[in-house]
Amino acid sequence: MLSFRLFVFRLFSVITLGLLYGCASSPAKPQQTEAAPAKPVSPGQQSKPKEVKTSIDPDVLFMLLTAELAGQRGQYGIALEGYMEAAKRVHDPRFAERAAMIAMYLKDSGKLNEAVTIWLRQDANNITARKFAALAAVKSGDKVAATAHIESLLKNDPAGFDKSVLELASVLQKENKSDLIFDVLSNVAAKHPDQAVVYFVQALLATQMEKPDVAEAKVGQALRVQPGWDKALMLQAQLAMFSGDFNKAKTALKNASLKFPDDNKIKKLLAQVLVKAKDYAAAGQVYQDMLKSNPNDNESRLALGLVYLQQDKPEEAEDLFTKLLDVPEWRSQANFYLAKIAEQQDDTDRALRLYDKVSDEPVVFEAGIAAVALLGKEKQFAQADTRLASLAKKYPKQRVRILLVYSELLNQQQQYEKAFNLLTKALVDLPDDKNLLYARALMSEHLGKLDVLEADLKKILDKHPDNAEALNALGYTLADKTKRYPEAETYLLRALKLAPNEAVILDSYGWLQFKLGNTTKALDYLERAYAKQQENEIAAHLAEVLWAVNQKDKSKKIFNKAFREAPEDHYLLDFKARILDKAE
Repeated sequence: MLSFRLFVFRLFSVITLGLLYGCASSPAKPQQTEAAPAKPVSPGQQSKPKEVKTSIDPDVLFMLLTAELAGQRGQYGIALEGYMEAAKRVHDPRFAERAAMIAMYLKDSGKLNEAVTIWLRQDANNITARKFAALAAVKSGDKVAATAHIESLLKNDPAGFDKSVLELASVLQKENKSDLIFDVLSNVAAKHPDQAVVYFVQALLATQMEKPDVAEAKVGQALRVQPGWDKALMLQAQLAMFSGDFNKAKTALKNASLKFPDDNKIKKLLAQVLVKAKDYAAAGQVYQDMLKSNPNDNESRLALGLVYLQQDKPEEAEDLFTKLLDVPEWRSQANFYLAKIAEQQDDTDRALRLYDKVSDEPVVFEAGIAAVALLGKEKQFAQADTRLASLAKKYPKQRVRILLVYSELLNQQQQYEKAFNLLTKALVDLPDDKNLLYARALMSEHLGKLDVLEADLKKILDKHPDNAEALNALGYTLADKTKRYPEAETYLLRALKLAPNEAVILDSYGWLQFKLGNTTKALDYLERAYAKQQENEIAAHLAEVLWAVNQKDKSKKIFNKAFREAPEDHYLLDFKARILDKAE
């Protein structure tokens, strides 16, 4: 039977307030005739309650024993009454704390407010009690009380203020209370306009609420109050990066780096922005400088290796990854990327051996998937299936990912009907999973089930209207398989606006222009796509348009290059059969 101490422990996880209780003192033992002193906590988190010397009345002791027995039997309402009565009779804030925990679990707002009121009366500066009080006030929609409690957190724990409010926001997220917390913070800011941290927390909260413009405005307010604040500067740069404004992000971080030359967090974020902007040389230089100042910075060593891979410098990357093999906590990641290098070098056996050496989560699962994908590429489908079945048993929570890999293996074997049925069955349980819907749409295209393809892609777009992949797939299919060109253009223009430099989208739009007879415009887009990614379908499209505009030598040159590398590709074979063979 569950002891009451274990019952209380279970409450911590059930109500997802582990951080809120991080400073809570240990439970009082009902068998003792004196209340034990509170467990010490770190400064700044919670004031230490006064040591209580009050003897526990026999009636109160009986209540506590009754509460424990009730807890063992799952009678939490009775347990709550016992702790509530003990909290009223004995000046020991721990009883009120326990009552508040149980009330929270039972979602009894009345008892929660009563318990927290007693708790604060007995220990007015207790940070955890204030968090409970703020939480209860927000849940009940009492902005005035919530403002007062959050003001108290700001006053008594300014260093932990941002963390405390974000904990509250996280707990209340499912109840759609984020707007209310934001409004409460506005009230606090109005009373304390010189507190940059309040605007900073609002910016973080607005980011969680997917309101980037509001977040940017609030972090700007924080920096006006406290110019040069490193945390705010980093958030400002991150917001710029998320919006795609890499120049703004780079400028902000470079300025921050000049102000805080020893802050490696700023430098690493700058390097990440440079990578996002595909400025690999500059990113590599940042990582090299950090390694010079700290040769044991293995995180930067791994990141620099990845930058070298982006720059097509496998030897330099391999040297860095090999050095990480001697560091246990980085060994698995090193083996994973060494396997990637071996795969690029067409050394399949070595790549598989290295993938099999990966042993740490979560990289070990990714290594398993990479090994399966490699075997599929090498047409070793039996081995791939065996490995995938093993992964399915070991990682049941990765069911969707494994299904998608299996459907791709079936696709490579042109078993389109089997893959379609597999995905259709999975969608019975997960009807809104966008990855399953997208994968089935691709299978539908192979099977000529354009109605299913269109329905699946539109279902994705209903919930994710800015999904560039779905917009591109639907637009391309309508351009290639139907004459619904105006619709196709609508989808593809939206996709281009979201991802203007994506090769496959440039290819789709170029192919549509060819279908419309705009060969000059088609050639412009297809050549740009081919320059970015010399993929087989793009090569086939470009070769066909070049042939149409009588640039036949250039057409053949592009086709021959792609065909030598992929003689079984069906896009290239289709172009050859329809055009080249007939021209001979």
